[in-house]
Amino acid sequence: MAKSESTGKKVSSAAAKVLKSKTASAAEKAVAASALTQTRSPKETTGKVIAAKAAKILKDPKASKEAKSVAASALTQKVKKKA
Repeated sequence: MAKSESTGKKVSSAAAKVLKSKTASAAEKAVAASALTQTRSPKETTGKVIAAKAAKILKDPKASKEAKSVAASALTQKVKKKA
C-alpha cells in the first residue's frame, strides 16, 4: 500500500536546483527527478534503485545541502516492507 505523502514545496524547489546544477551527479539528478514526480502525487512512491541512490547521497560528505534534503524526502516516501 502506498504511503499518503508527497514532496513539499521546499523540497521541490531544492530538487529543481539540483536538476539545474552543473555539478550535481547523475545519482543526485535521478533522485531529484523522482522527488519532483512525487510533488503532487501522494500515490507515487520511491523505488528500490532510487532509494539506494538516495541513501548513498545522504552518506556522501561532498553532496550539497539541497541534494541531501531531496534524498531524505525520497527515502521518506519509500514503501517499507512489513516484517
